[in-house]
Amino acid sequence: TTRFGVIGLIYLVLLSDLEVVGACFSIRTKSPASRLFLDTAVESEWDELLPLGIFHGITTNPTLLERAKQPCTVSNIQRMAHRALSHPNCEEFMCQAWGETAQELYETGLQLATTIPNVVNDQVVIKVPVTAEGTKAASMLIQSNVRVCLTACYTSHQALIAASVGAEYLAPYLGRMDDAGKDGADEILAMQQIVDSFSAHRHGNKGTNNNNDEETSVGRTRIFVASIRSVSSMVELAAKGLDTFTFSPDIARALFNSEPLTIQAANDFEP
Repeated sequence: TTRFGVIGLIYLVLLSDLEVVGACFSIRTKSPASRLFLDTAVESEWDELLPLGIFHGITTNPTLLERAKQPCTVSNIQRMAHRALSHPNCEEFMCQAWGETAQELYETGLQLATTIPNVVNDQVVIKVPVTAEGTKAASMLIQSNVRVCLTACYTSHQALIAASVGAEYLAPYLGRMDDAGKDGADEILAMQQIVDSFSAHRHGNKGTNNNNDEETSVGRTRIFVASIRSVSSMVELAAKGLDTFTFSPDIARALFNSEPLTIQAANDFEP
C-alpha cells in the first residue's frame, strides 16, 4: 500500500509539473481567437514588421501590388506567398483573384492557391468580391478545398451571403463605408451578430461568441475588418468583440508610437 502511495504521489508531482509547463507554453503562443494581418505588398515592410510577432499573416490585393510595383501575375504572387510564408511569424497569405466571370475568378484563384504543382496550399487564402459572380467562384473554390475570403463588403446583409456559402472570412471596408456616408462600425457589428447567430444555430445554440479554430474549420465566418484609418477605430471594434483585422504598416507603427507616456517610461528605464 505504501509503495502504491509513493507512486501515486510521484505521479501527482509529475502531473503538476506538466501542467506548469503547459501553462508556460500557452503563455508563449498567440491566441487563436485573434488574428491581425499586415496589409502591404512591400516585402521590406514584411521584414521590418513581421518580427514584432503580433501578426497572423499578410494581405495583398491588385491595388497594393501596383503601389509596390509588383507584377500582378500568378507566378509573382506565388513567389510572394512562398517568401511571406517562409517567415516564422507568418501563418497565412491572402491574395486576390481576378476575372470577369465566376469561372475566370475560380481558375485564377485555384492557380494562386496551388503554390506547389497539383497541391492546394492551405496557408493561402483567396479573396474574391462578394458579388454574384464572386460568390459563385467562392463556392467552387471552397469545393476545391481552397480557403476563401469574400471581400469588398459594404453592408451588413452581405454577412448572410458569406456565412451561407461557407467563406472563412468576410472583409468589410470600415473607412470606405464611412466615406460613403454609412456608419461603418454599426454595419460591422451587425455583420458580427449575423455570423454569431449562424454559428449558434450550426452548433446547437451552444454559444454565440466561440471564436476557436475548430469552429472556423467547420464553417464560422470571421468578420475581417479592412480599410482601417486609425488605431482608435480598431480599438473601438476590438472592445466590442471583433477579433480579426488587417491594417497598413503605418497603423502598425502607430500601435507602438501613439502613446508618448510609454515611450517616456521606456526611456526612463535606460541606465
